[in-house]
Order: sequence, then structure tokens, then C-alpha cells
Amino acid sequence: MRARAMESAFDRWFARVNAVLLVAVALICLFPFYYVFVVSFASPWEVRQGGLLLFPKEWTLDAYRYLFSTDAFVRAAGISAFLAIVGTVCSLLITSMLSYGLSRKRLKGRRTLLLLILVTTLFNPGIIPGYLVVRDLGMINSVWSLIVPVLTSGWYVLLMKGFFDSIPAGLEEAALIDGCNDMSVWYRIILPLSLPSLAAFGLFFAVAYWNTFFTAVLYINKPDKWPLQILLQNLLIDSSTSLGAMSDSALQNIPSQTKKMAAIIVSTVPILLVYPFLQKHFAKGAMVGSVKE
Repeated sequence: MRARAMESAFDRWFARVNAVLLVAVALICLFPFYYVFVVSFASPWEVRQGGLLLFPKEWTLDAYRYLFSTDAFVRAAGISAFLAIVGTVCSLLITSMLSYGLSRKRLKGRRTLLLLILVTTLFNPGIIPGYLVVRDLGMINSVWSLIVPVLTSGWYVLLMKGFFDSIPAGLEEAALIDGCNDMSVWYRIILPLSLPSLAAFGLFFAVAYWNTFFTAVLYINKPDKWPLQILLQNLLIDSSTSLGAMSDSALQNIPSQTKKMAAIIVSTVPILLVYPFLQKHFAKGAMVGSVKE
């Protein structure tokens, strides 16, 4: 009994110390985000004083008013929003259709297709061949060059196929007997049952499209077609980067540091707002194909 009591006391102390350490690590990780948030709302005179600003005495939206009143930032945000919405929808359609077809054993050449898709997960063709393909398709300086080359991923296809494999084949057979064709089965039966999977992969695709950077550096040469991440990178590196002419002289005098922090917040918040709506599906979708009965 004494040994059991000592063990129980040790477990309680270990749990407390572990909780304190985890809270400390969490605060250390969250502090940079808090600092960026605070500086983006701080008044210009407080930012110019320098030092570590933990809680501003005066809160202002001038930095955000400046960003959303400039043509370059609004245009870049619109391009990123287009990529995130249209790109995610197209990627989910292509990935789900390809995965559903590969999950049907009656598909001719199924093993060969699976082998070819597996090869794409192991070997990357490289930057130069990808650029030559995009150039020959006439998509240089086109927003579609940021969507079409990355419409799907072999890894995502194989994961979603694992989810479709877990759906009973009897559902498909019953729908075919009732007169449905393959497209009707996919649209009316498979997709409604795949909401957790679609939510999880949709979040992956949306984050990837919203954070598009490297492909934009390769394929987009015109500043008026830059997505938000490219504009943000130029703004962070070169504080003299112009976002457009301003008619309000008060907004022109905002410190460059405040503008940068506000731009970071604007580029981060949209994805953070999407996650709560997908959270109930995300945990289940993240376990796609992990359990076989």
C-alpha cells in the first residue's frame, strides 16, 4: 500500500511538472504570433519608440486601412483567394474521381495505373522539366500555372483510395442495379459518404494554394499577377516596396514594421478561420484508410 501511495504521488507530481513545461513551451511558441498581432494594431508613435511592445496604449486599424486601400495588396489577396477556392475545388474533384476509379477492381489496367502513381511519390521530375511543360502549355504569367501542375498528388490519391476501399461494395452494386452509372454512383453515393475525407484533404489543398510561393516565383513574372505570399515576401525584405498610390497622407506615415505585421496577420487569419468549420471532420478524415476491418 505504501509503495502504491508513493507511486501515485509521483504520478501526480510528474503530471503537474509536465503540464507546467507544456504550458511554458506553448507560450514560447505563441509569443511571436502575439507580438506580430500587437504591433499590427499599435499606434505609429509607439512603434517608432522601439523596444519590446507587449501591450499598446493606443490601438489603431490604420495599418489595415492602408493595406486594403492599396491596389497591389487587394489584387494579390484576390489572386490568393481565387487559388484557394478554385484550386481546392478542382483538386478535390480530380483527386476524388481518380481515387474512386482506382478503388474499383473492375477497372482495366488498374495495377499499372497504381504503379505509375506510386512512382510519382518516389521520384520528382525536377524544376526544369516542370517549367518547360508549363511554358509549352502557354501558362507562364497565368494564374492557372499555379493550379494545373499541382492539381493532385500521388500520395493524396493513394490515401483517398484507401478510404474508398473501406466503403462496402454492396452500396455500389445496389446503385448500379437501380440504374445508376459510374458517375451517378460517384456523385450520389460515394461523395456524400466521403465528407470527412474531403474535409481533411480540402484543408490540405486550401493551405497549400493559399501559401503558394515557389511555383509563383517560377511561373509568374508580372507583379500585377503575384499572389499574396510573393507580395508579402517582397514587403518583408524591402520596406520600400510600393503597394500603390495613397490619397490619405496620414496612412502614408505608418511605420513599415506595422505594415509588415498587418500583412502577416491578413495572410494568416483566413486559414485559421477555416479550420474550426472543418474540425469535426478533420480528425476522422486524417485517419483515412488507417483501419481495415
